[in-house]
Amino acid sequence: MELGLKSKEECTFDAVSLGEVMLRLDPGEGRIKTARSFKAWEGGGEYNVIRGLRRCFGMKTAVLTAFADNEVGKLMEDFILQGGVDTSLIKWMKTDGIGRVCRNGINFTERGFGIRGALGCSDRANTAISKATAEDFDFEYIFGELGVRWLHTGGIYAALSETSSQTVIDAIKTAKKYGTIVSYDLNYRPSMWSAIGGQAKAQEVNKEIAKYVDVMIGNEEDFTACLGFEVEGNDENLKELNLDGYKKMINEAAKTYPNFKVVATTLRTVKTATVNDWSAICWANGEIYKAAQYDGLEIMDRVGGGDSFASGLVYGLMTTGDPEKAVNYGAAHGALAMTTPGDTTMASLKEVEGIMSGAGARVKR
Repeated sequence: MELGLKSKEECTFDAVSLGEVMLRLDPGEGRIKTARSFKAWEGGGEYNVIRGLRRCFGMKTAVLTAFADNEVGKLMEDFILQGGVDTSLIKWMKTDGIGRVCRNGINFTERGFGIRGALGCSDRANTAISKATAEDFDFEYIFGELGVRWLHTGGIYAALSETSSQTVIDAIKTAKKYGTIVSYDLNYRPSMWSAIGGQAKAQEVNKEIAKYVDVMIGNEEDFTACLGFEVEGNDENLKELNLDGYKKMINEAAKTYPNFKVVATTLRTVKTATVNDWSAICWANGEIYKAAQYDGLEIMDRVGGGDSFASGLVYGLMTTGDPEKAVNYGAAHGALAMTTPGDTTMASLKEVEGIMSGAGARVKR
């Protein structure tokens, strides 16, 4: 398929993300409410995608975000540098000693096990990135002079504040002006939209953003809550999936927004917190392609699995132009990412392609 992707030679970056990067504090096998120690990671719905493109798939990427200029912000920068993502576009904001002016976001996440689901508890109001505007990043310079082949952003960042939703729109419009391909993950979080208008506001914002998106990504709840498309016949606990319903939903989305070049959704049947069936489908050129099915997938940490699906999908589209290969890159990468702790991938391209070709879990020596 033809995405109209700009050449590597005319761009400084293969891809950039726009969104919040938080400090994730992980109690390991324990619970947040009884923990006495936490493992520190970085993570964020938009950033996880761009880190995967760099760390697993070897692309040149950068992150568009903002941090309060303090020691926690420097810790976040250090995490990002360890992932190989360029930090030169980060906006550093002055703050006072206790975060009244702005602060850095924190996300406590426990992984879940068996019948106990994963649980997140975020502390992210009034963060630096929630206050950032187009002027803080100079999108004309980034997309017009530096050059970017692909921009990824999403509904988590859009929900942070009235300011952030406008910044998303400004970024996407400028990216499109200079021929950058735009992907967007709806990533609906009811708790984030509740303070700024709830689901009605989520639909208002996301329906406007959708007009400018080339590659739209989300699960069934995302498409329903953000764009009003429903999967008919699905079990509400996602223990039974109606594949025909998913296909109908995706076709309706593509018909409503003719600017969509690709529409993709993950397919997850939740058996327990640690055992899911996993796959994905995508629409392109009027056809629907389904990835390989990973039944009984054993999960260590499901947070970030959808983001890793997105990075695999983007990599496949950028390098092969084949939507069937792309959705399989996404499904395999998402499956591998959920076998390790933390939001971000620890997989390699060789491992992803091994899974795609049917490699098993035997010891490799």
